[in-house]
Amino acid sequence: MLLQVLGTAAGGGLPQWNCACPGCAGARAHPERRRRHACLALRAGPDRWYVVNATPDIGEQIEGCPDLLPAPGPAADTRRSPLAGVVLTDAELDHTLGIARLREARDGFDVLATAPVTGAVRDRLGLGAVLGPYTKVRWRELTGTARELDDGSTVTVSAVPVSAKRPRYASGTGPEAPVWSVALRLRDTAGGRTVLYAPALAAWTDAFEAAAREADVLFVDGTFWDDEEPRRSGFGTDTATGMGHLPVTGPGGTADRLARLPGRCLYTHLNNTNPLGDPGAEQHRHLADLGLEVARDGMVIEL
Repeated sequence: MLLQVLGTAAGGGLPQWNCACPGCAGARAHPERRRRHACLALRAGPDRWYVVNATPDIGEQIEGCPDLLPAPGPAADTRRSPLAGVVLTDAELDHTLGIARLREARDGFDVLATAPVTGAVRDRLGLGAVLGPYTKVRWRELTGTARELDDGSTVTVSAVPVSAKRPRYASGTGPEAPVWSVALRLRDTAGGRTVLYAPALAAWTDAFEAAAREADVLFVDGTFWDDEEPRRSGFGTDTATGMGHLPVTGPGGTADRLARLPGRCLYTHLNNTNPLGDPGAEQHRHLADLGLEVARDGMVIEL
């Protein structure tokens, strides 16, 4: 299984266009700190790739990943892309707006999502009707049962429910269900290796614990360093957990839990207020002492 990290930032990116917090100011002064929206590219087979979540940065993320670029060839094939589809962990705007940017797809593309997420993105956002005149979008249901990521692929995907939190635009639509936000369990049936991708994590459930213990590599929600970060930063009145994100440290934090797991653990989906956005911050040393990492844009992982 081959993965490339295309982005590691939470909604707004780093820097966020309308923010001058220390994290955003630091990223503007030091371009190496910039992070695109959290996204993962996964090879499903020869010249067949999927992205996990389609962010507002999707065009730039594709351009930064040579394996996702169309290969030169005869004029009739110049727009044949290796990008076969998108897998969604939720219906949040920072994970779905990039679907509209894929309208030029000559052969169409697949979107795998749970039923509530499909209803929100296809119908509530209207992307089904909007994209229909441009390309063919094939909507496939994502459930807790493993299914092939692509026809003939040795990689399977299944959903581990983590939250019933729905995006604001979908308020009052669809059932109240924990599959509004899921972690993705990606397994290579040929080699038996497993990746768990959880950019949003509202609760550490027994099901998530079981999936995390089986994972060889785990990407987990690193939105906020501690629970009071949103309040302390002055952009919200809710705590991190109140916003649907377990913090990295403190009561209810994930770091100590991750340190006890056998697999490689990396944080992703960093908010612009999170001190981990600065590679020189002392918080990185704390994580390193626990055997934990922060994912980097562009890093490649092969299992």
